[in-house]
Amino acid sequence: MTKLSIVGVSGSLSRPSRTSVLVSSVLDGVARQREAAVQLFDLHELSTGFFGAGFYDKLPRHHQQVIDHIEAADLLVVGTPVYRGSYSGAFKHLFDLVRHDRLKAKPIVLTATGGSQLHGLMTEHQLRPLFGFFGALTLPTTVYAIESDFTDYAVSNPAIRSRIEQATEEALHALAPRRPVIVPSSAAAAAAANA
Repeated sequence: MTKLSIVGVSGSLSRPSRTSVLVSSVLDGVARQREAAVQLFDLHELSTGFFGAGFYDKLPRHHQQVIDHIEAADLLVVGTPVYRGSYSGAFKHLFDLVRHDRLKAKPIVLTATGGSQLHGLMTEHQLRPLFGFFGALTLPTTVYAIESDFTDYAVSNPAIRSRIEQATEEALHALAPRRPVIVPSSAAAAAAANA
C-alpha cells in the first residue's frame, strides 16, 4: 500500500509565523492518526525564484518539484495571513502556478491568521472560492486565529484547538477508504419492496 502524502502550505513570509504554526498543528493532528509522508512548504523559505515565473513551465526544476508535491498530495492543509482582507499575494502566486486540473476533488483544510476577528470569514469568502475554481473538496471546518489565540507562537486558545481537532477529524474522514455503493437493480428493489 502506498503511503499517504499530506502537504501543508504556509503563505506567510514572516519568521516566526503563526500561520505556519496553525498549518503544522493540523498536519501533526492527521499524522498522529494516519501513517503518511508529511511535508510543509513555507513561502518564507521558498519565495526566491517563485516570483519570477508566471507559469509552471518557466519555474526552475526544484520549484517545479514543490508544485508537483502539492498537486500529487492526498490531502492539502493551506494557510495564509490576511492582508488587505484577503490571502497574501505570495500565497495566491504559488497557486497561480498550480495546474488548474490537478486539485480536482482533493480534500483541503483551510486556515488563516489575522489581526482581528473582523477578518474571520476570510476563509469562506476568499479561500473557499479560490479552491472552488480548482474543483477541490474544501472541508467544512476552517480554522481562523488571531494573535491572542497564541502564546509564544503555540496555539493556546482552547476554542482554536477544538477547531483544529474538528478539521483534523474531517481530514481523516476524507482520507478514509470508501466502500463502493451498491445500487440494487430495479427488479431487485421491486422484489424487496414487495417482500
